[in-house]
Amino acid sequence: MIGLIGKKIGMTQFFKENGVLCPATAIEIGPCPIIAVKSSEGKDGYNSLKLGFSESEKISKPEKGVFAKLKLPGMKVMKEFRVDSVEEYQPGMVIKADLFKTGEIVMVKGTTKGRGFAGVVKRHGFSGGKDTHGVRAGRIPGSMGGSSDPSRVFKGKKLPGHYGNANLTVRGLEVLLVDPEKNVIFLKGAVPGARNGFVFVTKQA
Repeated sequence: MIGLIGKKIGMTQFFKENGVLCPATAIEIGPCPIIAVKSSEGKDGYNSLKLGFSESEKISKPEKGVFAKLKLPGMKVMKEFRVDSVEEYQPGMVIKADLFKTGEIVMVKGTTKGRGFAGVVKRHGFSGGKDTHGVRAGRIPGSMGGSSDPSRVFKGKKLPGHYGNANLTVRGLEVLLVDPEKNVIFLKGAVPGARNGFVFVTKQA
């Protein structure tokens, strides 16, 4: 499904027409120029649009040639979006925030905040040991399962480790407001990532 690349601005509150107050995330969405069009009739075998977002001079030499041919500035982020048909699209066209309509349901892909190495209490929500009666368990994982049986740690055991900085997709988010002039949309609820993090917003069937 077609979508756009955006940047998370932050969270706020939004009043619906019926007076209901709900959390909302503001996203700077587009404008996204079309860098390439892939067709199912060509060698690629599928229909998609390659979009760019956020101007940048730090691009490779081959990419500079591609953007120069399209008479476009270099783009920091590029992403392919599948579409049903590519007949109405051409390289160099620009897709803006008005692609989305108020009330639509979308899904958002992003990268969660990186929190480095974390223990089981923070990473998995363990309760930890008691703070009284001489218990020294504190915030440790606790027993890992037996001495003679099974004599090993099961795969998938929740343990300390790298927390965050992972790809995450959130589905079923409602579009509360679209501002085409400022290229900003407001989505109901939270989306993954920190402020100024890049996200991919796609229409959900």
